[in-house]
Amino acid sequence: MAAELSTSINIKEPRWDQSTFVGRAKHFFTVTDPRNILLTNEQLAHAHKVITDYRKGEVSPGLTEDELWRAKYVFDSAFHPDTGEKMILIGRMSAQVPMNMTITGCMMTFYKTTPAVLLWQWINQSFNAIVNYTNRSGDAPLTVSQLGTAYVSATTGAVATALGLNALTKHISPLIGRFVPFAAVAAANCINIPLMRQRELKHGIPITDENDNRLGESTKAAQQAISQVVVSRILMASPGMAIPPFLMNHLEKKAFLRKFPWMSAPIQVGLVGFCLVFATPLCCALFPQKSSISVSRLEPELQEKIRANHPGVERVYFNKGL
Repeated sequence: MAAELSTSINIKEPRWDQSTFVGRAKHFFTVTDPRNILLTNEQLAHAHKVITDYRKGEVSPGLTEDELWRAKYVFDSAFHPDTGEKMILIGRMSAQVPMNMTITGCMMTFYKTTPAVLLWQWINQSFNAIVNYTNRSGDAPLTVSQLGTAYVSATTGAVATALGLNALTKHISPLIGRFVPFAAVAAANCINIPLMRQRELKHGIPITDENDNRLGESTKAAQQAISQVVVSRILMASPGMAIPPFLMNHLEKKAFLRKFPWMSAPIQVGLVGFCLVFATPLCCALFPQKSSISVSRLEPELQEKIRANHPGVERVYFNKGL
């Protein structure tokens, strides 16, 4: 009879060492696995039960360590790390590759007319708004009014930026024109992410010590978290929006695409998808999700509070979001 699984495995942390890029990459290849969006509600509920029971010290009969880690990653793929609520399906990181490859491929195919730019940039920024809200840091709820204001501000600013950049394509070469969608996406990320997470910038995000004891909320930590997410999202989009333009510019001169011009969009979507399969987890891995900041860099009043109540703490930790 097999021995019962130990209850000492630390499933609060990822399976691989998060202090190294390789460890974080392994973690995010699992988190962003597109197959996770195909999981049924029953499979998610089973993973939720396995993890919830294990955290209470209860081990499901016959459970192996590999099955426990699989359940943890299924659980993490669908439930928010701070609130514990089930995340919106298309907002989960496992939906990033199929959603982004479709949207980005169409953005880069239909970039020559203003109506097409307007439509696809609006779709892209609406999707980004959902992702940014779903993967926010902290557990404080957003009101419908706050969420609506953030969404309208983020999408309007991002779409206006895209349209402004697209107007420049009339004065530049066709190849350079293909990179305008990427420039628009990069600029839009700098607008969309901070606006959708503006509550964190105003009120702060939860910070803890290394043992997960909550110490307060910090706007300085929120600034670091959001800036890291902006950088990783821009770099995440880079390969899929920088490599295909060169290939498509070459392919469109060939007889095949001249004969079958409708194949341009599927080919572009496929190229973007191939790039995103690798770019999504690798760029998520640039910074640890459980990020940290020195106490000396926090707000003065928060520094005083921590030093008075927790004199040995020199570094605090927070979920930066994705």
